[in-house]
Amino acid sequence: MIIALDSPKAPDVLALLEEHLREMHATSPAESVHALSPDALVHPSISFWSARDDDGALLGVGALKQHDAIMAELKSMRTSQTARGRGVASAVLATVIAECRDRGIKELNLETGTEDYFAAARALYVKHGFVARGPFADYALDPNSAFFTIAL
Repeated sequence: MIIALDSPKAPDVLALLEEHLREMHATSPAESVHALSPDALVHPSISFWSARDDDGALLGVGALKQHDAIMAELKSMRTSQTARGRGVASAVLATVIAECRDRGIKELNLETGTEDYFAAARALYVKHGFVARGPFADYALDPNSAFFTIAL
């Protein structure tokens, strides 16, 4: 598996992100969907990675939004349907955490859903040391959102 900085506008990435956004809107009320559009993912405060197999097939993506010198947010984690269960999300998450440490970021936060659909995501984050927390940055308390943090 090769994990590298990539463009959220690459055609195969766009297809995966569009699937991600469709599923988020099908699962959560619109006001509780915090997934970023591909256009938003090209913002200078965001770094975006893709995971690909050796032949270049897209396996998954993840992004890091840096809020300030010491706090960042994990965004747009998604594994393709065909790559689920292969450790893609863990590998992308490890890459993002390593980048945070390299930048001197001390706190990595994330928001995910509370619905059963998001149970695997919540379990992944807890497995990697994230703990529950309240809303951060511009988020508000929302029964459809679960917030997590890890000190780095």
